[in-house]
Amino acid sequence: MSDGEVGREADEEVLEGGNVAEAVVRVGDTVRKPWRRSSPGVHSLLAHLEEHGYEGAPRALGRDGRGRQVLAYAPGTPADRMAPMTERELYRLGGLIRALHDLAAAYEPPGEPAWEVAVASRRAEIVCHHDLGPWNLVRDGPRWTFIDWDGAGPGTRMGDLGYAAHGFVPLHAGGAPAEDARRLRALADGYGCDGAQRRELPDAIGHEVRGMYDLLVEGARTGRQPWARLHAEGHADHWGPAAAYVEEHRDVWLAALRL
Repeated sequence: MSDGEVGREADEEVLEGGNVAEAVVRVGDTVRKPWRRSSPGVHSLLAHLEEHGYEGAPRALGRDGRGRQVLAYAPGTPADRMAPMTERELYRLGGLIRALHDLAAAYEPPGEPAWEVAVASRRAEIVCHHDLGPWNLVRDGPRWTFIDWDGAGPGTRMGDLGYAAHGFVPLHAGGAPAEDARRLRALADGYGCDGAQRRELPDAIGHEVRGMYDLLVEGARTGRQPWARLHAEGHADHWGPAAAYVEEHRDVWLAALRL
């Protein structure tokens, strides 16, 4: 794409809502954002998903004349600006994540991509999104699209699903454990979790949520960005208590998930 295709500066609409990505703008029916070292792998993954008919991710359209990523714009409303999902919607969400993971299991990255995974997984099963939260799900009627794939990389199915559980169930401090457990069950049922995955999921949730808290604390200690900034903005005040809540009620989650 040429600079002429990018359009004038006045044609660029700054998109809000992200905590990590900088200078994300909309140009017509595309999104432009900085090219990162992870971008070659991310765009390859998105091309794989598109090739196999997955509709829950944006199309990757290469780079523009300024060297920025170009992605198809996903119209709609971010899920974090909508009412919490119903159990039926959580079931559907589980299926959407399962379809993503099954396609990712067949993905073969070109060469050795330089992934930028924020919280390291316990092992590498597939390439995961790693930030499946309501802030990254755009809903437009029946179409649901996960955005912001810059942090994709090797991980586990239950880690990715567990991170989604934190945001969508949600599993936050001050929740109602019995109700949250029922909603977690709907998400896992929609995914089609087998017995082993159901036993793994509670600890996977804990690993992801505690990992985010530790990342923020370490960022504050070392000055590493954007985690130091996010810590200063108070994000650790959410993730720490959320991790404690998830860990405290581990047996409740296990009981609810049992087949």
